[in-house]
Amino acid sequence: MSSAGELVTGIQRYVDRNGGTSVGYGWYVGVTSDPRKRLFKEHKVSEQRGAWFYGQANSSSIARDVEQHFLMKGCQCGPGVGDLTPAYVYAYRINWYTVE
Repeated sequence: MSSAGELVTGIQRYVDRNGGTSVGYGWYVGVTSDPRKRLFKEHKVSEQRGAWFYGQANSSSIARDVEQHFLMKGCQCGPGVGDLTPAYVYAYRINWYTVE
């Protein structure tokens, strides 16, 4: 499990290595209790070819804080959307085949 700072840093580093030097346009960030289902079944991210990341937060409020942080940086996401008690923060690079 991770703190808000660890998750923000982890997502930012992942984005830097996978498609850009800034989080924002072209990336989606969300919260969930089941990241694999949300990423690969619901958002249709390619597990093999897509750029994706998820990490477990210490609490659902931390997960929502991280989501809000990336919303303010320009990522697509919706505060209050998703699971009622999310434990994970996830991010993926938006592609023509993903479902936002």
